[in-house]
Amino acid sequence: MLLISDANILIDMQVAGLIVELFRLPEVFAVPDILFVEELADHHPELPARGLKVLPLDPEAIDESLRLRARYPHASQNDLFALVLAKEQKCPLLTGDKRLCNAATGEGVQVYGTLWLMGRLFAKSLIDLERMRDAYRQMRHEGRRLPWDDVAAQIRDLSENQKGTAPT
Repeated sequence: MLLISDANILIDMQVAGLIVELFRLPEVFAVPDILFVEELADHHPELPARGLKVLPLDPEAIDESLRLRARYPHASQNDLFALVLAKEQKCPLLTGDKRLCNAATGEGVQVYGTLWLMGRLFAKSLIDLERMRDAYRQMRHEGRRLPWDDVAAQIRDLSENQKGTAPT
């Protein structure tokens, strides 16, 4: 499955030290070319070599993002480029940005976030519960904006599920 990402999701994964694991998931991750150049290339130039696809936006997509800007003035232009690409590719959008999430929902685009990705990494046995805890601690330490109550609930639920499946 193709997933279009905004920059903040990839930065969350980078801060958590989970980029290698992220690109081991069966999903394909992509960003619009403009977003990559303006937000990721300087500090994260290695991402395409790790597996991130950088997809071009055609002039029609750029025009559509400008139209969406009038409808969703609080979303950044680069975020709207990601939304337009997700719509164009008919695939989910990865974001933790509430304004972009609201815009995507308004446009009928499925949205996933960092917690969903962490759950996928866990489900695919790419990280264990302790690694998940450490990753979230690092994100929190670095000031990443996540729904921390939901993070605690996710860890609690996974921990309880592991206890329930442990051999007796």
